[in-house]
Amino acid sequence: MEPETAAIVEKGIAIEQETEEAHGMILDRLYEMVLNKKEESTTDSYVASLLQGGDDRVLKKVTEEAGEVLLAVKNHKNEEIIYEVADLLFHIIVSLGYCGIPVSEIYKELGRRYGQSGLKKKREI
Repeated sequence: MEPETAAIVEKGIAIEQETEEAHGMILDRLYEMVLNKKEESTTDSYVASLLQGGDDRVLKKVTEEAGEVLLAVKNHKNEEIIYEVADLLFHIIVSLGYCGIPVSEIYKELGRRYGQSGLKKKREI
């Protein structure tokens, strides 16, 4: 049985959302949603309220979620690891949106690094 698909329309942009599985380009879709929320002046949205909280609020959530990933991995609980990594990725996407850095820039950097030895110096920032 295929997952049901629902269309979400925000500011004239239709986003297809599968209710059971997310395939391909989900990080890009999340990023677009974050940008839409960034423009909102309401705090009815969790993402909008995070973004309006500034650096400290955004960074606190990334740090919190990273710690939860560490604990889940330490405890070798696969379901928990999956859940917490999804939370961390989501909050990283929020932080990218907050800074105005498209997910495509992360794809480019990962592509640049692909196949390089981890022992070699990547590059100076």
